[in-house]
Amino acid sequence: MDLNLKGKTVLVTGASSGIGLAAAQLFAQEGCFVIAGYRSNADAAEALLRRIKDEGGDGLTVHLDLGNMASIQDCAASITARVLKLDAVVFNAAFLKITPFDEIGEHEWDETFNVNLKGNFFLLRALAPHITEGGAAVFVASVAGQMGSPGHAHYAAAKAGIINLMKSAAKRYASAIRVNCVAPGVTLTPLGADAIKHADPNYAQRMLLSRRYAEPSEVAKVIVFLASPAASFIYGATIDANGGRELR
Repeated sequence: MDLNLKGKTVLVTGASSGIGLAAAQLFAQEGCFVIAGYRSNADAAEALLRRIKDEGGDGLTVHLDLGNMASIQDCAASITARVLKLDAVVFNAAFLKITPFDEIGEHEWDETFNVNLKGNFFLLRALAPHITEGGAAVFVASVAGQMGSPGHAHYAAAKAGIINLMKSAAKRYASAIRVNCVAPGVTLTPLGADAIKHADPNYAQRMLLSRRYAEPSEVAKVIVFLASPAASFIYGATIDANGGRELR
């Protein structure tokens, strides 16, 4: 299938590792100009950009801390000053800390919501006027946002918020921008590693129809599809990529 992404400009937040890195690489392979957002790992983002250019692609990196409103505004201004229009934005960057329900403090709760939910709302609002008509926004939620989790209740609640933010945004921006969401299960990323460490060692075998955890590229393929014109009739949807953990 031709995804018709060649020549498109795409921003991927959290592109220095995990699902964001895999998505940025796939977008580049499809011929996109990739804007790789990162919070702290500038070296990894620059390494990604070098690989993209070595393979004949192009792009740029941009700093973004979703927990800081000034950073969100600076990021949006930097992007819109350097590119005329965005064809797609992938809201992937996230913060996860495994903490038992009764031990979550106010600061940790606020940081989790600021990065995973609040920051994404304000980044979307800042960038939406610069997304081309017919463009796409793709949010990355989590199966935890559909099921809840006592081991990271704040993360699960914030990701549930992402799913409903996506629905609100889909109604707000239709039909100019298609807004959708992917909800991964546990994925073999640096973020997922902490969840795996705290999980039952037999979790994948017992709880997943796939009997294994996801590779980042498997989730990235769903993201790239949703961002592409090939998904032109999909609006306000949450696509599960959870290995059969939650059947809806």
